[in-house]
Amino acid sequence: MLRENYHPVFGGDEPRVRLRASDRIRDRLASADVRYHANDNISAFIEEGEMQELMAEVQEKMLEVLRALVIDTDADHNTRATAQRIAKMYVTEVFRGRYVPLPSVTEFPNALGLNELMVVGPLALRSACSHHLCPIVGKVWIGVLPNKQSNLIGLSKYARVCDWIMSRPQIQEEAVVMLADALESRVKPDGLAVVIEADHFCMHWRGVKDEGAAMTSSVMRGAFLKDAALRREFLSLLQRRRC
Repeated sequence: MLRENYHPVFGGDEPRVRLRASDRIRDRLASADVRYHANDNISAFIEEGEMQELMAEVQEKMLEVLRALVIDTDADHNTRATAQRIAKMYVTEVFRGRYVPLPSVTEFPNALGLNELMVVGPLALRSACSHHLCPIVGKVWIGVLPNKQSNLIGLSKYARVCDWIMSRPQIQEEAVVMLADALESRVKPDGLAVVIEADHFCMHWRGVKDEGAAMTSSVMRGAFLKDAALRREFLSLLQRRRC
């Protein structure tokens, strides 16, 4: 009997076995000594056609989960295609940031030598808690203090980078740091500030079921960390945008 993570490949005299896409990708990651935590991007190790194979695997396993929950997916018209929908949602939407490279981010030289505070936000945040895979929904504010050597990026690019980072299972405390790292490496400002305020459905929907709880986390770097007046200015502007 074939092992579960192998499937037959027909052609030639004898059927051959081939590793499933998830195992092939995992082997590449292990060979390169690269970690693949829930909030890591592994796009560099995925080859052409394997995204479709991953979706098929997830669909197969999700169907098993539904059956283990004693849901009749054959007779129930509402859940007949649920496994397929969940597989597509996980791989191409809510966890997309794991499987695709960073979107193209066009950078412009700071021709006028701008060095004043810029605030971007609120940007929509949609993610998932890696503990329960429940939604995390909130807002992101970004403060940038550029210098003459900084790269300027379009406003929409902040949203694209944010969505790429957030479309993964993770915890908010790590997400805010990852977003700051991604922006700092591209803009190279004198100062960078990132604030996230989000609702966690692992608290709203289960456990304590507290509807009013939200979490705020921040990262302050460079001038925002050293200059209290700049930090107060950013937080004051952020507060006005919340109202």
